[in-house]
Amino acid sequence: MLEAPKQKTITTQAMEQIRQLIFDGELSAGSDHLESELADRLGMSRTPVREATLMLAQQGLLEVRPRKGVRIATLSLKDMEEIYAILTELESLAAEEAAEKGYSDKDIAVLKQSIEAMEEALKREDREAWAIADDAFHTELVRLGGNSRVQSIVSMMSNQVRRARAMTLYIRPLPVKSNEDHRAVFDAIRKGDAAAARQRHHSHRQHAREVLIELLKKHKLFQI
Repeated sequence: MLEAPKQKTITTQAMEQIRQLIFDGELSAGSDHLESELADRLGMSRTPVREATLMLAQQGLLEVRPRKGVRIATLSLKDMEEIYAILTELESLAAEEAAEKGYSDKDIAVLKQSIEAMEEALKREDREAWAIADDAFHTELVRLGGNSRVQSIVSMMSNQVRRARAMTLYIRPLPVKSNEDHRAVFDAIRKGDAAAARQRHHSHRQHAREVLIELLKKHKLFQI
């Protein structure tokens, strides 16, 4: 008999909702908010909101200011350059290590499904669905690499990239090249070609960084 899925705690719900408000720009970078304001907005008590903000502070999305509430973090272009440099190296390492493990088609089925979901989303020009599937691809890629420390570091930094991507999602070209890159990385992992998996993913992340930074500069979305 299957167990019923565990319900998310109130704190986890609060964290996810506040994080989404940040990604959507409804809690804008540099803005200040009291715990009571956030609690009213979410329809929750202040305790889970306080706990949620502490967790989000660890992820670099906001700063907790004693007796002053929270301030939504800002990112400079230099911050994004540094974050992408780290993610590029660590995810490329994960792709290489995944290819070395000799996974079966069943083992990499989730990775394949995320690519197919991205391709279907692009056909519909559904950018939000594409972004969700893109997240799934990168998360699964790092998991397949099997390095828990890489997973921890990438998870911590990925929120910042998601935030920047959310701000540019509707002003960038349709990410057709990104999907082609994902497919090439998948094929290299399936064939056990570690060098190709690493090289193609490294090139993919570098291109994504260039597109993102250029958009942030052009539209003055971040501090320079």
